[in-house]
Amino acid sequence: MDFSIAALLAHLSDDKLVAAKMLEKKLGCEDDENIQKLQIALDALEKIGLVTKERGKYRKNKEESVVEAKLRCSSKGFCFAIQDEEDADDIYVRESHLSNAWNGDRVLVKIIKEGTRRRSPEGEVKLVLERANPSLLAQVKQDNGGFLAVPLDDRLLFELTLRQNGQDLASAIDHLVHVSVLRYPIGEHPPLGQVTRVLGSDAEAAADTDIVCCKHDLPQAFADAILKVADSLPTVINPADTEQRRDLTDLLTFTIENETTDHGLWLIENAFTIEPIDQQWQIGLHITDVAHYIEPDSSLDRAAKKRGTSVYLGERRLPLLPDGVTQRCSLVSGENRLSISILINLDDKGQVSEFEICPSVISVDHALTYQRVQTLLSNPDEVEPTQQALVERLQTLLLNLCPLIKAQRLQRGSFEIQFEKFTAYKDEGRKGVIFASSTLPVRSLLSELAVLAGIVVGKHLSTLEIPAIYCGQPEPDWDELEDLIKLSNNLGLDLSLSTEEEVSSQDYQAFTLAFATSSAQKVLNFMLQTTLKPVKYSSHPIPHFGLAYQEGYVHCVSPGQRYGDLWIQRVIKTLFAEGRDRRNKIAKNAVNLGSSTSHGQINWNILPTAIQESLTEEFHAIIAHLNERDKIAEDAEKDLEGLKKAEKMKARTGQVFRGLITGVQSYGFFVEIEDLLVEGLVHVSSLKDDWYEYRARHSCLVGRKNRTAYRLGDEVEVEVKNVDYYRQQIDLVTVGGGSTARNEDLEED
Repeated sequence: MDFSIAALLAHLSDDKLVAAKMLEKKLGCEDDENIQKLQIALDALEKIGLVTKERGKYRKNKEESVVEAKLRCSSKGFCFAIQDEEDADDIYVRESHLSNAWNGDRVLVKIIKEGTRRRSPEGEVKLVLERANPSLLAQVKQDNGGFLAVPLDDRLLFELTLRQNGQDLASAIDHLVHVSVLRYPIGEHPPLGQVTRVLGSDAEAAADTDIVCCKHDLPQAFADAILKVADSLPTVINPADTEQRRDLTDLLTFTIENETTDHGLWLIENAFTIEPIDQQWQIGLHITDVAHYIEPDSSLDRAAKKRGTSVYLGERRLPLLPDGVTQRCSLVSGENRLSISILINLDDKGQVSEFEICPSVISVDHALTYQRVQTLLSNPDEVEPTQQALVERLQTLLLNLCPLIKAQRLQRGSFEIQFEKFTAYKDEGRKGVIFASSTLPVRSLLSELAVLAGIVVGKHLSTLEIPAIYCGQPEPDWDELEDLIKLSNNLGLDLSLSTEEEVSSQDYQAFTLAFATSSAQKVLNFMLQTTLKPVKYSSHPIPHFGLAYQEGYVHCVSPGQRYGDLWIQRVIKTLFAEGRDRRNKIAKNAVNLGSSTSHGQINWNILPTAIQESLTEEFHAIIAHLNERDKIAEDAEKDLEGLKKAEKMKARTGQVFRGLITGVQSYGFFVEIEDLLVEGLVHVSSLKDDWYEYRARHSCLVGRKNRTAYRLGDEVEVEVKNVDYYRQQIDLVTVGGGSTARNEDLEED
């Protein structure tokens, strides 16, 4: 079936009956087979008491001591059910209570033993809501004349029987394969799978992007039916579509993008204008109107929703939408395009004095790259006369106004990290922080505009009490930061938290300023960004740590890359189409629902109750899914980066590098090779010159006889001894370095 039990239950509530026909529509059950599967699922849920049927309609039952969670299992067989709520207890699940659930599955867990101060609550899996492993990476083994698939992920505690289906599996023995799960375990019957692709003789022989896509079950292509729908979209703008839009085609409009080698069509989502108005400057950020082409609950919409976000695997991109949509939406030069425009008036201090959001028509005059803009700004005297007006606007925007916007952000306590790596998004992206570049500062300056747009749109929707998908970032955990502070202090930097109770954005701002004075700035900044938690979606405004913003912030500038941004765009358009701009029909004075001038003037419900409730319901149903898809995308991108580093170090086995000790444990210490930003482990068993003891209080290993210490911040020379490509583990041995133990290091903890 094309839907999960989790998705089905998300569309049911305990206080409202929902008809089966409505569920069919919401879950995209268009054929008889899926309609039948939906009915079977509803009957099963009713039988086990999770759903009640009344007058042909369904509602969810409340059940005490039953929670929804995601399984996290270890290779040793014990599992924990992790709840979505930030502070909720993890629930211990014994292997005997898994009920055939696997690592990563979303499950319903019944609490069978309450937790204590020292022990987690204990539970048993009552129902698998959503399977996390529809496919997996495995090695083929022969067994009693048949063939088995042994998962490479040792947290998947099972083997699959392989259906041959005419395949020559004998030639694939011990090879790395991608296996599609045909049947999950039922009772005593083992799971059944089928090899869909032989990737190579082992992990190293396989393409790294193939490994990542298979490991995380990422869709690598769109179904033919979806491609056909995308290609059938209108290529010409209908005059009727422009009647209610503001004509901004006469404004000097430009786009600024990365130089790309992407093999697919690159979607240009944002264009910019800047105009003087009332002794101020009006900045226009124009976002391509993807929502115009993607109807809710259409096949294109369901495909985009399932993906949740684009995924960037090096030069390979797994897009949210097919190229057919990109062709219609991309803001290419010389063509009129439908857009949602955010017009922001800034005073001479960079503060927002007024803003307006409106549907519009724009035309791009100049398609620029970051490198080209950098050149134009660096050599203004060499600019051709035809580009003089453009360069003057670029200078005003990027050299005058963006620094003022940045100053406002920094004054709030926000920070940026000096790092030569950028996200695929113009805003802060999944990392939740703006990366600043010494070689390409234009990129981060433009991010200031994208973040400001998210603040403006979020403020507008929250003020008008319109349902929205808000975006925030939790504060980092102290234990993630503790070693970094110790390391920094060992390097001569005096770092501490402003308050012991919590980590603040201002602390991170102080850290980045201190790192700028250190010779190990590159390593320290790299480690600092790893302590940040990923950005999360919420149905209500939540604080954003990286931006030091406490009110409603949204992602809105990338509707062609993130499904959440597409939903925000739909909400904005719903506001214009369905919003009431006056208290009643006889009232003479109307307000501009797209303008900040409406704030404080509205004391009525803007949207009809049915639409308001429908949007709220949809957001609650989709937020967990979007967070999950973002997590998968981030893990996949991180995995690829890890494989690339492992591949690089595999080729350098036997070579010696200088590195910095960035972590110390009883079993050894971690070394960051500064030039490559690659981390490896020196295991304590490889230290043959002495018996080394762990001193947790001082974060060091100390030799009993030679008084050699390996502590946080020590420089060492290490040789690359061994590399496990698939697990991305790099084993190092010391060649030189370390420090002399101090008297206090010799004391027992």
